[in-house]
Amino acid sequence: MTVVLRRAWLGAAGIVGVAGAAQLAMWAGRVDPTLFPLPSAVLAQVIDLLSNGSFLASVGWTLAAWAEAMAITVAIAVPVGVALGMLPGVESALRPVIEFLRPIPSVVILPLVLLIVQDDGRAEIAVIVFAALWPVLINTVYGFREVDPVAKESLRSFGFGPLAVAYRVSLPSAAPFVATGIRIAASLAFVVAVAVELIGVGMNGIGAFVATNESLTDYIAVTSAVAVWSGLIGLVLNGIFVAAERRAFRWHHALAGTAASAR
Repeated sequence: MTVVLRRAWLGAAGIVGVAGAAQLAMWAGRVDPTLFPLPSAVLAQVIDLLSNGSFLASVGWTLAAWAEAMAITVAIAVPVGVALGMLPGVESALRPVIEFLRPIPSVVILPLVLLIVQDDGRAEIAVIVFAALWPVLINTVYGFREVDPVAKESLRSFGFGPLAVAYRVSLPSAAPFVATGIRIAASLAFVVAVAVELIGVGMNGIGAFVATNESLTDYIAVTSAVAVWSGLIGLVLNGIFVAAERRAFRWHHALAGTAASAR
């Protein structure tokens, strides 16, 4: 805990130092604050947003869409990844399809999804799922590939069938990889949610809050403050998943640390 607190304090000190240096540099350079708002002005907007009911409702909407999309992602990607991990032939046959779909930017398919779904909320969730699906799926498949073959053969030699081997050896061994995929997907899903809301028409959420407040005189400062809050929320979400992953798979991190120290 002491190490964590020390890192947190050092990180906070770094942020304060960079913000202070930027403030002094902008003062000295006589930068137009309407184009490049001072860090102090952005900080003031960050605090003001805490009492903005519209912004808080937008945050709630984005987090609700994010949570629903993550639940759907896990429900789809983990079983499919387990199946592909247990069936290497099928995985090899589908690999070209996966590699073709995976690099497609999720926001590019938003117009197509809107035409098919014809519902802003459902379309947003579908696009988020499309983006978050791949880290979970690929990490799950990779986790099954990395299972110790000796352990599997040992159980088979005692008469255990494929399902028993998967339940007793493959799933526990692959679980840390699955958790890592979910953690990566969670951060990506939040970014995509805000981006979709920003470019979508008639949507709600953090991105829509930015898009619908363009008439404000301090729009750039407000947008910067929203970006700060988005970053903080993303940081908190990632921290929650990191803490849960370390707590659930403490044995895995201990083995990884032992292996690293032995090199």
